[in-house]
Order: sequence, then structure tokens, then C-alpha cells
Amino acid sequence: MNDVTPTEVVPQGLASLASRFLDVAAMPWYEPFPGMRMKVLYKDDAAKEATILFETQVDAIIPEHVHGGVEWAFILEGTMEDAEGICTAGNFVLRPAGSRHEVHTPYGAKYIAFFHGSARSVATGRLFPEYGEQDS
Repeated sequence: MNDVTPTEVVPQGLASLASRFLDVAAMPWYEPFPGMRMKVLYKDDAAKEATILFETQVDAIIPEHVHGGVEWAFILEGTMEDAEGICTAGNFVLRPAGSRHEVHTPYGAKYIAFFHGSARSVATGRLFPEYGEQDS
């Protein structure tokens, strides 16, 4: 996946320390796999940080993966479940580096996730999110 963050290039006439405002509704959805779509709100390859808006369909499964860095997720709608618990709308979950899980969204979900580092798919070895060098 080659994410493009609208904040990577400083628009002409905008100071480098100026705020960036995104029209999230106008941004296209990207579908990394069936049942999940996302919008990359922020991504910094050098810092290996990303903020992504996710939306999953009812009964979507996010395949088993191991976090190489921390993930923070705030659930806007629906639920996100794994063997450790259930995170419902209006609630927050933190997944530390080294944690391993498969996620199920039985009612679908919309959530914002903040990543420091990448997670690695157990089945394929693929990193997510991918940063410039593609290592976590």
C-alpha cells in the first residue's frame, strides 16, 4: 500500500508550522481488503506514525497480526472485538507493541486509529501501515 497523505506537501503560501485542515468527506476511500475501507488522515514515513479512519462491514475479520509499535483506536460506531475484549462506540483501546490478535467487527465499525510503527500480518508477513523502508 502506498499511502498518500494530503499533509505531506506544504501548499504554496502556507507556512510549514501552519495547521492543515482536511475535507475528510471529500477524500476517497481505499479498500485494503474486502470488508474494510480506510482514509489516511496523516502519515509520516520518517517518524513511522499514521492516523487512519477505518470503516468495516458487518462481520469483517481483520486477520491475525502482531503489533511492532503501539496502536490506539477510538471507536466511533459499532464494535471491535478480539480474544481480550470488546471495544464499543465511544470507547478507546490501546494495543502495545508486541501484542498479537485477530479482530472481528460483528456489527461493523467506524474508528480512528493512531499508529506508531507497523503491525505484521501473521499469514503474509505484510506490514501495515507501510512506511518508506517497510520495516517496523
